[in-house]
Amino acid sequence: MIDTVRSLTALRRAVGARRAAGKRLALVPTMGAQHEGQLTLIDMARKHADEVVVSLFVNPAQFAPGEDLDRYPRDEAADQRKVHGRGASILWAPAASDMYPQGFATSVRVAGPALGLETDHRPHFFTGVATIVTKLLVQVLPDVAVFGEKDYQQLQVIRRLTADLNLPTEIIGGPTIREADGLALSSRNAYLSTAERRIAPALRQALQMAGDRALAGDEPSSAEAAATRHVLDAGFQQVDYIAVRHAHSLAPLQASDIADGQPVRVLAAAHLGTTRLIDNLDPRAA
Repeated sequence: MIDTVRSLTALRRAVGARRAAGKRLALVPTMGAQHEGQLTLIDMARKHADEVVVSLFVNPAQFAPGEDLDRYPRDEAADQRKVHGRGASILWAPAASDMYPQGFATSVRVAGPALGLETDHRPHFFTGVATIVTKLLVQVLPDVAVFGEKDYQQLQVIRRLTADLNLPTEIIGGPTIREADGLALSSRNAYLSTAERRIAPALRQALQMAGDRALAGDEPSSAEAAATRHVLDAGFQQVDYIAVRHAHSLAPLQASDIADGQPVRVLAAAHLGTTRLIDNLDPRAA
């Protein structure tokens, strides 16, 4: 049976015992509402470690006022069954009051890949992410940690902070898992109405369109504009960004950079009804 721990003392006892037995540890951080995309991260973690810790924590610091903190899907019992079924050993499920006790006054801020894209629209977001991920990595001290590539900018931010702070954890990215029609799996897909669900795959189509045009020699700004029109014509209400970027730094690219073989990632965020969807892809691999 999986060990569900709720105090830092219990967590350290559990991971300490496994480490003393010579076990290699992996961490898969989640906010719950486990779906197949997240569960495959556990599968990947098990390939790199003997024991897997899954954290379950809906982090209030990465939600701004008016966002979906209160309605974010929560079902700890179902999450526990799912992660146990995939072979996780420990479920770390702390309370917000333990992660952010009274008087908490520290945050982790990352520049570089954290600048632009998401932070143009959610300026609070990556400070909340970077702070909680740093805490989790220090709490568990895993040999490896696995994060999904669907949140690609977040993955690059975590790689940057881990390197900059000399944290002794290897960061591994897990590929995006999609529905048959191309929609990336996400806990927030549950918010979509039946009609919106039919429209949603247009976001992935737009990413491919932008990537194909950029690889064919169009300037990225032109490719981005065409992809944005495609998403809006499909029925999305708002596009926060569709951006052709350097795959590692997330810096903007010119057509000449792409022609020279620079690594490319196309990223997008758009609103469909009350749901904000994000996605990305490597156009050379798609």
